[in-house]
Amino acid sequence: MPVKKRKSVHKDEFARRRNQLARIMGRDAIAIVPAAPVQMRNNDVEYAYRQDSDFFYLTGFGEPEAVAILMPGRVPAEYILFVRERDPARETWDGRRAGPEGATRNYGADDAFPIADMDDILPGLIESRAKVYYTMGAYPEFDQRMIGWVNGLRAQVRQGGHSPLEIVALEHVLHDMRLYKSSAELDLMRESARIASRAHVRAMRRCRPGLNEFEIMAELIHEFRSSNADTSYEPIVGGGANSCILHYRENDQPLNDGDLLLIDAGCEYQCYASDITRTFPVNGRFSAEQRAVYEIVLEANLAAIEKVRPGNHWNDPHDAAVRGVTQGLVRLGLLKGRAAALQRAGAYRRFFMHRTGHWLGMDVHDVGDYKVGGEWRVFEPGMVLTIEPGIYIPAGLRGVPRRFGNIGIRIEDDVAVTRRGAEVLTAQAPKDVDAIEAAMARG
Repeated sequence: MPVKKRKSVHKDEFARRRNQLARIMGRDAIAIVPAAPVQMRNNDVEYAYRQDSDFFYLTGFGEPEAVAILMPGRVPAEYILFVRERDPARETWDGRRAGPEGATRNYGADDAFPIADMDDILPGLIESRAKVYYTMGAYPEFDQRMIGWVNGLRAQVRQGGHSPLEIVALEHVLHDMRLYKSSAELDLMRESARIASRAHVRAMRRCRPGLNEFEIMAELIHEFRSSNADTSYEPIVGGGANSCILHYRENDQPLNDGDLLLIDAGCEYQCYASDITRTFPVNGRFSAEQRAVYEIVLEANLAAIEKVRPGNHWNDPHDAAVRGVTQGLVRLGLLKGRAAALQRAGAYRRFFMHRTGHWLGMDVHDVGDYKVGGEWRVFEPGMVLTIEPGIYIPAGLRGVPRRFGNIGIRIEDDVAVTRRGAEVLTAQAPKDVDAIEAAMARG
């Protein structure tokens, strides 16, 4: 059986990203991008390491204790990496390191130095530039080192030294770049969505009354890890009343016959996230009330996706979802009055209290401004977002018939903006009522 080729971003694309950033910065600037620090879970046990998204976007380098430097036009070396030195003893304990030689050979650095030498080398590099592009606030400890280097240079100005004139927010430039996904990035996001879609189908087929939420969560994680993916966030697996808690995290309650199960779970593949929500009946068959509410959310989901196309703006899908949810709630009698007036008054927020989506990419809630110049951002090809309308009706809500109690439904898809409209990356996860019931029947 042939081995499936692992998808990845080629090192030439990382170089193109650095070149694009360099053109924006200009030849009088330096960009300084630190890797994410190791995070401790408890005592001497570390969390699984996950590289900083900005750092990885520019370098493809996955190790901690590293700093990337970009200096446009600098003849000896425009792109420099500070990394950990090779250390056979430490590598026996903690795993292989690239070292400075590996940083140049495998990751495209023009030059590389041991991270221990950074305090001796980096201030001199900063001194030669008028602007420093850096993201303040992401890593406070590194912020203090940056401030120390810059203040040290400023103190030497009277002795003929040079100090940069300004510190520019790197994220303002870099995050706008990250908003537009390349073909390679879209391929990774498609794969991430495929893996997560399979996990949701697996959960549907395994679900039955008497299981526990954590058992369904285990099925999701099994599917993720079987494809060398990890969770992109802690899954939400909420049955019954828990389906009405937006950020439910306990995932430890029994699943009861007649209840709905809401699963919000995505995976991360090669640093690119998926984010899917599906809602289905624990026993495999929607009740009349569950189906009625579900169909409203599905109509809102489809109407919102229809608005994802070049030239429309960020809020168009939300407006479409709100309109569909409001009209549906009026049809069910859960809202009283004219739908247009209720929408303007925000009456729907009693049942649908969140926005319809967010940017998606290397981060689940990915970077990128939602407004530009005070106006909603216009969709362009390469952008990826989620579409996730919902209706949540906890038991005991005043004025709501008891038969609608504990119906919490959210349907979330990952959608890429294309030249012609929208590509639903998560189409392999069933969301039509009949398709869900059919998938569960095959369990």
